[in-house]
Amino acid sequence: MTSWIDHTIWWHVYPLGFTGALEAGPGHRLDRLEAWLDYAVELGCNGLALGPVFASETHGYDTVDHLRLDPRLGDDADFGRLVAAARRRGVRILLDGVFNHVGRGFPRFAAALREGPDSPDARWFRPRGDDYDCFEGHRSLVALNHDEPAVAEYVATVMRHWLDRGADGWRLDAAYAVPPEFWRAVLPQVRATHPDAWFAGEMIHGDYAGYVAGSGLDSVTQYELWKAIWSSLNDRNLFELAWALERHDGFTEAFTPFTFVGNHDVTRIATRLEEPRHLPHALVVLFTVAGVPAVYYGDEQGFHGQKEDRAGGDDAVRPAFPDSPAALASWGRPTYRLHQRLIGLRRRHPWLVRARTSVEHLTNEAAALRSRPADGGPGITVLLNAGAEPYRFPISLEGLRVLDSAEEKEPDDPARVPAYGWAILG
Repeated sequence: MTSWIDHTIWWHVYPLGFTGALEAGPGHRLDRLEAWLDYAVELGCNGLALGPVFASETHGYDTVDHLRLDPRLGDDADFGRLVAAARRRGVRILLDGVFNHVGRGFPRFAAALREGPDSPDARWFRPRGDDYDCFEGHRSLVALNHDEPAVAEYVATVMRHWLDRGADGWRLDAAYAVPPEFWRAVLPQVRATHPDAWFAGEMIHGDYAGYVAGSGLDSVTQYELWKAIWSSLNDRNLFELAWALERHDGFTEAFTPFTFVGNHDVTRIATRLEEPRHLPHALVVLFTVAGVPAVYYGDEQGFHGQKEDRAGGDDAVRPAFPDSPAALASWGRPTYRLHQRLIGLRRRHPWLVRARTSVEHLTNEAAALRSRPADGGPGITVLLNAGAEPYRFPISLEGLRVLDSAEEKEPDDPARVPAYGWAILG
């Protein structure tokens, strides 16, 4: 049985950065996203995955009020207008739920500090020494106590509130730090009134399939594949990619992974790749294997940005965008067009969301990948040549035609892929 998520490709935006709100005072800035909805649709995306939009102290991940829009972005009416504008275009909305931790200005934490460790509010948090536990050493991010029933009830209330307001699902930030049993308790409460909502957890390392099974989530982020894509290209070691795709197939048997080559927490793919001509290879893999793909805003224009481990180190990958697409520089157009082509191909093969991918031929710099429908069928064949010389693939391509490729003309020999080239056949 299919659902709306099987046909969704997300355009992922960090709103506080996108709108220039991060260092600003209160204002109605969320409306700026409406001018970009047609751009996202023309790209081929029909989902808008929003980073944090709730009232916070600084970067959005230190929430102080989950039921109020960040005043730097606007108010409840601004959110309603964005939902309505998205609905008119058939665009779904995914919200970023930061439910592992809160900012120190969160009212219940302030009450816990004021009333002491034996107060009801203090049960929402985990004592540590003369303070409270925090997320990964960040004192400003106070960890919630997920064993406290009131926390589970609160999270379910927040989720239902914004789903009632028009959201379609939740990305659950730092899910890997939350016991899966917590989501197992929360999600049935939410699904009782919103059975079609989609829930994807942020997982970096660990047992992806086990966490999905234990938590009841629909999906988790596929960081293994993200890392293998850029690392295998940089190292000229496509065996790493092949290994990751084998594991990816295993994950896909249990759930549909949330896939990406860029997001708000990592160096941009165009910066990460040491050879610019490898960017198309990364995109071809993303859009021809199983998963629910997301395109991080600016990646479709070939933006560069280095994440750094310091205060403000995310700024380069969370930039402000201009008021409208017309203000974008023309140099990003070829990368945008390549995204359009590959997303278009994916939409013509909607079974790719749950495809199985096998490696038909493999060297350090060349790979032939076959993606097929999970229930059988001919599928498509992807030829990747990451090397500096042309490569002829020693596999049978009889009966196949080129669906798209790095070359602008139909090749005389589809098995021969030029240097740094690629081809998709079916």
